[in-house]
Amino acid sequence: MQFTPLPLKDAYIIELEPRGDERGRHTRLFCARELARIGHVKPIVNVNHSHTRMKGAIRGMHFQYPSDCEIKFVQCLRGAIWDCIVDIRKDSPTFLKWENVELTESNCRMIYVPEGFAHGFQSLCNDVELLYFHTSFYAPNNEDGLRFDDPMLNIAWPLEVTQVSTRDRGHALLDDNFEGITLT
Repeated sequence: MQFTPLPLKDAYIIELEPRGDERGRHTRLFCARELARIGHVKPIVNVNHSHTRMKGAIRGMHFQYPSDCEIKFVQCLRGAIWDCIVDIRKDSPTFLKWENVELTESNCRMIYVPEGFAHGFQSLCNDVELLYFHTSFYAPNNEDGLRFDDPMLNIAWPLEVTQVSTRDRGHALLDDNFEGITLT
């Protein structure tokens, strides 16, 4: 695994290192020893798979409040996505800044999404499948999201938006009173 820091503090692109021969390939997706090099020590408690049918669909921007904040590792298993993260940590120098990474089934990348970030993506083709590793259990009473089209964020989605869930469209727009979250 190779770790490339993103401009947002504590976020990384993880370059996976597949090994292959005439039979196919093998790729390590998680190694606690290697992840310790970037300070990751929390155990993975959930692994999720998502399927998005339509090109241009957006999922996100999701997060969980403390004490259920989570680190996410996201990999594209099929298709391609434009993955986006937003730093919502109150005292961060990159507060309310966003960054994107293209993840595809062939580029052997994952994104490391730290605690205190909102996460979402747009599918760049039909039939996209993602694999997520999480360090916290899903806490529906402690989750929230940012609007994908919030003018304060001004996220430059690459494609015309074709689908967004009712829940994701329903998140309130940010205003000057949004203080972010404080990690404990």
